[in-house]
This record gives sequence, C-alpha cells and structure tokens, in this order.
Amino acid sequence: MKSYKKHPNVANIRKSGKAFLYNGMGLFNLFIGLLVIFPLVYCLFSSFKPPSEMNSYPPRLLPRNFLNIQNYVDVFTMTPIFRYMLNSSIMSLVGTLIRLCTASLAAFSFSFFNYKGKNLLFFFILGIMMIPGESVLVANYINVSRAGLIDSYIGLLSVYGLSAANVFIMRQYMNTLPKALHDSALIDGCSSLRFLAQVVLPCCAPVLYTVSISSIVNLWNAYLWPLMITNRLYMRTVQVGITMLSDTDNPAYHTEMAGVCFILIPSLLIYLLFQRRIVAGITTGSEKS
Repeated sequence: MKSYKKHPNVANIRKSGKAFLYNGMGLFNLFIGLLVIFPLVYCLFSSFKPPSEMNSYPPRLLPRNFLNIQNYVDVFTMTPIFRYMLNSSIMSLVGTLIRLCTASLAAFSFSFFNYKGKNLLFFFILGIMMIPGESVLVANYINVSRAGLIDSYIGLLSVYGLSAANVFIMRQYMNTLPKALHDSALIDGCSSLRFLAQVVLPCCAPVLYTVSISSIVNLWNAYLWPLMITNRLYMRTVQVGITMLSDTDNPAYHTEMAGVCFILIPSLLIYLLFQRRIVAGITTGSEKS
C-alpha cells in the first residue's frame, strides 16, 4: 500500500498550490508597484497639459499634446531653478559628508570599544529614531535664529549633522567584522583612527554606498526645515522654490508638475545608477554576527 504522502495526486496538488502562491505574490507585487509609480506617471503626463486640461471634468490622464513644453519654459523663466538646485546640491553633499563622518565614528565606537554606559548610549541613539523631527522643529529654529544663522548654509545644515538611522546601520555592519583585527592593529602600533580609515571603512564600502545615496536623496527632498530657515530668494532649495510657481490666488498646478518632474531627475538617476549597490548594502548591513 502506498503512503499518503507519496501519492502522485498529493504531489501535484502541492506543486499547483506553490505555483498559485508564487503567481499570486507576483500579481500582488505588480499591483503595489503600479500603485506606487502611478503618482509619478500622472505628474509626468500633467506636466504637458495646459491649464484647461488640468481643470477639465472628467479628468484626463493623457495630455492631448505631448509636445507642449510651455510649462517647462515657465519653470526656467519664473524661478531661478538652477540656483535652487545648487543650494540643494550643497546641502545634500556637504550634509551627507558630515553624516558619514559622525555615523562612522559613532558606529566604530559602539562596535570596537567597551566602556561603561555604551549600551545605554546606543539605546539613546535608537530612541532618537522614534522622535519625529517636527516635534523639535520650533526649538531648532529658535536656537539657529539666536545664533544668527538664518539664510545661511550653516543654518541649513545645522540639523542634518547626525542621522541615528545611519549610526544604527553602520554599527550593525561593523559588528560583522572580526574584533581580533582591532587587537592585532593595536599590537602592531596602528592607532584607532588609522585602523578605522584604512581597514574598517574599506570593508564597509557596501553600506557606505547605501547610507550615502539614501542621505543625498533625503536631503535633496527636504522641505520643512529649509522652508523655515530661508527667507531670501536665492537661498531657497528646490523643494521650497518649486512651490513659488503657484499660489492660492493663482494656482498653476500644471507648472508645478513640470517643476517636480525636472527636480526628480537627479534622484531617479542616482537610484538607477546605484541600484545594485543600494540593495547590496541593505542586505549586508542587516546581518549581524
């Protein structure tokens, strides 16, 4: 008598069930992907629409004329968009460099040194991740204003010098490195900073790529803090400056859509060029020995 588990019908049912599950998950992921990308597609199509089509009812997804580039011309003529992009680039690149320095030093301390209160300090860093930035926005503004840093790059960067998430990710990755390397380096006369620069950071290249790219994109898309800290026109960042294309009395959503599409180009290029490095950094940084 054949065993129930070895019956060919049971095996076929199991294979059919697995195939159905995989296909169902694929369709679900496809649906979520289309749901996420739909706003970008709608924004792109709307950037070619004149005001009459933007306000038409029922609304149309596709514009009647894809060669209508007047909205993009208005973006370049109505605002100093390249100055805004320069300000955002400075804030993104310099802020990311500062974050990498502070995060790598903090993570190195948590991973390779033993001292009293280390775990408590690390849990304090984790606690910062749970505090929304909006809750300390007013206090940060008061401090920066009293220091006379309004409308300055230092004021823009003052709240972006440390990222608790970056510290956590780099600390988790550094924990995978053998601690005997540090002991051997100290015996050979290598200082801790030299060991960090010449041994640890090269080994952390995958996670450094991930942290750097995510930080650049996040700072590029920052809106609320640059809005509060800048008053002069030529100190605005792209996310703040693009809102000047429209106002409540004269809404120009079609022009705003064109501006949004234009300032999205750097973020999309970064993700397309460094997609593999981002995925590699996330997967390796999530492991812990």
